[in-house]
Amino acid sequence: MKTLTFSLLLLAPAVLRAADAAETAHAGIAPDQLQFFEKNIRPVLVQSCYKCHSAESSKVKGGLTLDTKQATLLGGESGHPGVTPGNIAQSSIYEAMTWKNEDMQMPPKQKLSDEVIANFKKWIEMGAPDPRENKVVNAGGGKRVIDMDEGRKHWSFQKPVKQAPPAVKTAGWAKTEIDQFVLAGMEANGLHPMRDADRPTLIRRIAFDLTGLPPTPDEVKAFVADQSPEAVKRVIDMYLDSERYGERWARHWLDVARYGESSGKEVNVLYPHAWRYRDYVIESFKKDKPYDQFLKEQIAGDLLKFDSKRDQANKIVATGFLAIGSKGHNNRDRRQFAMDVVDEQIDAMSQSMLGLTLACARCHDHKFDPVTQRDYYALAGIFLSSETLFGTYEQLQNNNTAGLIELDRNSGQTAAVAKISTAELAELKSSYTRAQTNASEMQKEVFSMGREAREKAGAGAFLRVRGARDRMEEIKADVDLFYEDGTPRTLAMGVLDRSNPFNSPILIRGDIKQPGDVVPRGLVEVLCAKGEPLNISPQSGSGRLDLAFWIASKDNPLTARVMANRVWLKLMGSGIVPTPDNFGIMGQKPSHPELLDHLAVTFMENGWSVKKLIREIMMSRAYQMGSGYDAANYAVDPDNKWHWRMNQRRLEAEAIRDAMLAVSGTLNLYPVDGSPVARAGEGRQGLFAVFRGELTSKSYTYRSIYIPIVRDQIPEMLSVFDYPDASLVNGDRDTTNVPSQSLYLMNNPQAQNAADAFAARIAKHPGTAAERLSYAYELAFGREPTPQEKTAISSFWMRFPQQIAKDRGNSKEARQQAEFAALSAFCQSLIASAEFRYLN
Repeated sequence: MKTLTFSLLLLAPAVLRAADAAETAHAGIAPDQLQFFEKNIRPVLVQSCYKCHSAESSKVKGGLTLDTKQATLLGGESGHPGVTPGNIAQSSIYEAMTWKNEDMQMPPKQKLSDEVIANFKKWIEMGAPDPRENKVVNAGGGKRVIDMDEGRKHWSFQKPVKQAPPAVKTAGWAKTEIDQFVLAGMEANGLHPMRDADRPTLIRRIAFDLTGLPPTPDEVKAFVADQSPEAVKRVIDMYLDSERYGERWARHWLDVARYGESSGKEVNVLYPHAWRYRDYVIESFKKDKPYDQFLKEQIAGDLLKFDSKRDQANKIVATGFLAIGSKGHNNRDRRQFAMDVVDEQIDAMSQSMLGLTLACARCHDHKFDPVTQRDYYALAGIFLSSETLFGTYEQLQNNNTAGLIELDRNSGQTAAVAKISTAELAELKSSYTRAQTNASEMQKEVFSMGREAREKAGAGAFLRVRGARDRMEEIKADVDLFYEDGTPRTLAMGVLDRSNPFNSPILIRGDIKQPGDVVPRGLVEVLCAKGEPLNISPQSGSGRLDLAFWIASKDNPLTARVMANRVWLKLMGSGIVPTPDNFGIMGQKPSHPELLDHLAVTFMENGWSVKKLIREIMMSRAYQMGSGYDAANYAVDPDNKWHWRMNQRRLEAEAIRDAMLAVSGTLNLYPVDGSPVARAGEGRQGLFAVFRGELTSKSYTYRSIYIPIVRDQIPEMLSVFDYPDASLVNGDRDTTNVPSQSLYLMNNPQAQNAADAFAARIAKHPGTAAERLSYAYELAFGREPTPQEKTAISSFWMRFPQQIAKDRGNSKEARQQAEFAALSAFCQSLIASAEFRYLN
């Protein structure tokens, strides 16, 4: 069968021209949707459908072709649409792959996996984004050849070079070199900068950006009163040194690291020890660990040198980055499961650290970037030569289990559970023995039944045996948590080198049943200098250590750029590269390429210090601008691409929730160690305990970063405010403004409880009613109410409590209740306001 070529990059000399064409052709498809199609949809179509349903088929069955977007939508001879974007019921392809209709089952010989079918459902529901041309492109039937010399000419594959700041016409505005780059862009486009933000607005912005919490009224007053030239730097350094800084910036990385405490997918298996990785990230940002070291530890911490047992344990915990990803535990094919884990690791590592979608080369050479299947399987060999230890026990539908890494008992690591007595441990062991005996006897009983009796009993007999075995495994998991004296063992998810590293074959179309040539373990060619060795030395074990040093090298053209762009995005509201997880050909071009290189090189020169990078951006006048409106500027640049003002930004879900607790005075800054998931237990019982007890009925008062994140079961407070999919790398969260958010803040018990606590705090504040209400403004918005607002507040307070008291009989008790009800309603209105949720 001829090799099909469905790509915009057909021949090597056309790489750069195709890049421009691709950017135009697919401008309407969101980068994450494009990636979803390339990773989850196109490979399945090629592998399972094209043989009978493409232009290359000897006979197109049912008149249906699926190798173009237009034909996929149109459908075949049945007259039904193949795919109707957004509508599962009217998509005959989806119906066929579910096998629910006996007359229409595709593929006919073997049903696709539940995971694949779920991906097609998700794809159709998101609008069936499809980058394929309406006509199959085939330049003479030749296989696409990637010219690496041409590929290296793409801007992001060239090393960043620090350039002198450009000359500007407007004298006196620029405070820093960053400002010169930004101002030059404005001037070139006929724009002028907005005036500086006022002091209360600026400190609120700084406080939320660095700690995720509002400034206190005293902090605002001190900053407003401090008119010295060093005032801004002082307040920035104060928040950078805060304990809260690490929690705030760790959350940004956890989005990128797709942090979750369960597997997600069809069978949601808990990961009770994932929280150690979360705490490692918090501590790393708090201590301003050099970013290059931070990356090395997450890829190969177990192989790095260490100063102490504690340091060794922390570096092993760091490799949890590779173990916490989502997994299809119900997959019965162990080889397929292993390859899927490796694919997820390559995807997470490449997007988060390099801003590339390397996993798109699993089934074929990358359709857009100069990345080959050889590159993919060279990396795959590295991860296949490493043992991923995620720590689950055998259960119904959990066909893929793994151990954990036991950290040194004297490494000073926090225990996930409390110590138990030796008597309690003995009882646990006795329970395990009884459960083991019960499972064994039940299994013998079922097998002693005759064949007819077993068939008559049906699945019930199997489920009884399975249930007994599951209960046995759940108790064993509890027993394994402790040493003989009842002290909890310190266990961690992570990765270790296998004793027998090996190379991976290229899998034709990504199919484990079609191995091709074996590829030496190695690096991605386009990111290496021409002639530079790509292969890992056989003496290097798995090769993860080589991979870690290569990614964290100053010679890598992407690593520093990608992180500098991530920091800029979080502080400025939009990235210099608008697609922070994709710096490849399908990613968008940088608005200020020279500024991006300046930030990247300075970042490396400053020892990869994230705090210094943050401080440099915050000290710029561009960061300190107001977010006011200017009609002339808006007409030229409505998207604020050139940063003529500061972007207004809605707070993330965690910052909104934490701010509600902070202003109400109920925020607990010292959460219990570990995670509720770690204490819930293994298997279905643990899962039920988390779902019913931890995620739905408990109202935590500690910071949102410590709330258990069980994939596909995100707490409502987070999900309603656009918490990202915890199974995917996400460098830039979606931001919506929908009615469900207002309804939550008005009606949800947690919001109402926060308003009541806020009111109780305000009621205790000394002074008159007007002074107390003004203090509520200071807590919620970081400013005093305006004269107009004071008038409105006074009018409200004159009428509303009295009316409530009158309705309740106007007794002393009724008046007291009325005043509190009015105060709570007032506080809730502040929490539910746009100003509370947005940074100006």
